[in-house]
Amino acid sequence: MGQIRLSGNPPISVTVRRSARAKKLSLRLSRLDGRVTLTLPKGVSEQEGRDFVLSKEDWLRGHLDKHEAAAIVSLGQSLPIHGRNVALVPGSGRSVKRSGDTLMIPGAEAQVPRRVQAFLKTLARDRLAEASDRYAARLGRPYNRLTLRDTRSRWGSCTADGGLMYSWRLIMAPPEVLDYVAAHEVAHLQEMNHSAAFWAVVEQLYGDWRGPRRWLRENGPALHRYRFD
Repeated sequence: MGQIRLSGNPPISVTVRRSARAKKLSLRLSRLDGRVTLTLPKGVSEQEGRDFVLSKEDWLRGHLDKHEAAAIVSLGQSLPIHGRNVALVPGSGRSVKRSGDTLMIPGAEAQVPRRVQAFLKTLARDRLAEASDRYAARLGRPYNRLTLRDTRSRWGSCTADGGLMYSWRLIMAPPEVLDYVAAHEVAHLQEMNHSAAFWAVVEQLYGDWRGPRRWLRENGPALHRYRFD
């Protein structure tokens, strides 16, 4: 993959990828992180691709202006935990500690993103395991394993052999949203589909799931704006 850089304020970096299956040039702006990708079909030159991007520059800048900028996790910033904004401040000792709406991070400032991410992952594993255990017991169907990832296309999944996978970023969402996703994936232990029967199981486990599902559609992409690298 290559890069095309548009000068201006701000400059825009466009990732160039080739696809043998693509039939035409396409430009995609990710709702999750604002990354811009140009897909070039076979036989189309990079110069043609650059000309195409330039012809779409006004459209691109208009959409980028509406996109929330990436938030680099650092001291003095804040991020949501359980749906509530928590301030990141210097701490003492050896571990990250939370007190109300403050997260105290010890150590060198350069280590703050890594330490905060580790704290969130641990918190997410505990909460998601608790919720999954609760719903699996209610359903009467155990799961085999639970894994966490930083997925962009889905908040959770369930494999045919009973493996549950969740995005650890769910810990930043309101508690009822995390619980809904856990109930959704546990329901797949009984119904590996999205039929009416599946949604009936979700409702049996969780209750009215429509509000949390709507929250994820409307607000979920913003959870990916927090950068820990």
